[in-house]
Amino acid sequence: MTTPAQGVPGAIAGADTLSERAAVLVQHDILTGQLEPGARLGIVELARRYEIGATPLREGLSRLVSRGLIVGIGQRGFRVAEVSRDDLLDITRMRTVVELEALRLAIAHGDDAWEAGILGALHQMQRYVERHGDQFREGADDFDRLHKAFHTSLLAACGSKRLLSAHSDLYDQAYRYRRVMMRGFDDGAVFVAAHRDLAEKILARELDVSQNTLQAHLASTLGYVYPDRAGE
Repeated sequence: MTTPAQGVPGAIAGADTLSERAAVLVQHDILTGQLEPGARLGIVELARRYEIGATPLREGLSRLVSRGLIVGIGQRGFRVAEVSRDDLLDITRMRTVVELEALRLAIAHGDDAWEAGILGALHQMQRYVERHGDQFREGADDFDRLHKAFHTSLLAACGSKRLLSAHSDLYDQAYRYRRVMMRGFDDGAVFVAAHRDLAEKILARELDVSQNTLQAHLASTLGYVYPDRAGE
């Protein structure tokens, strides 16, 4: 399970195979906008760009198909997945199903270490925002890593590797949309307060309140990116 656009050198170092290295590199370039939505992914061009052979590159691209970031076009190759409101709505639906169940299990089974992990992740993200003022944005490697680590910490005690893997993949699929959303944040204190409120609700272990707060938090991206159709 990779963590794209969050310290690519580290992710490459952790890649066990050339195909995984190829997946990390292509995924990073998709999520940072260097490979645009709908762009054709030519094997020869990408092999030259990343200095990776055609066979492991194809294997890496196949991994990204399963992660929802690219689509296969028959025998013709691959292209970057398009972005659309319907796609974000579908991602949000799936995230809601996966994360509400993972949260239910985490609240039921989480111990003191789980609670400490949430507080630690929140503190690190808050400190980053305080140091960078209102210049924090999705796209900075350190911020991306801390933001994802916070959301993962909320679910970490669920006891299901598959739920956590699904959370990770869906979080990454929403990344391109979140970059648009984050342009609307001009106050770091507001961003931190929203995440602190989410953490406090979950740490209080009131299941219904926690799940409702998380669901609203996940849905907020849709409202920021497509404000004219948020109520549909």
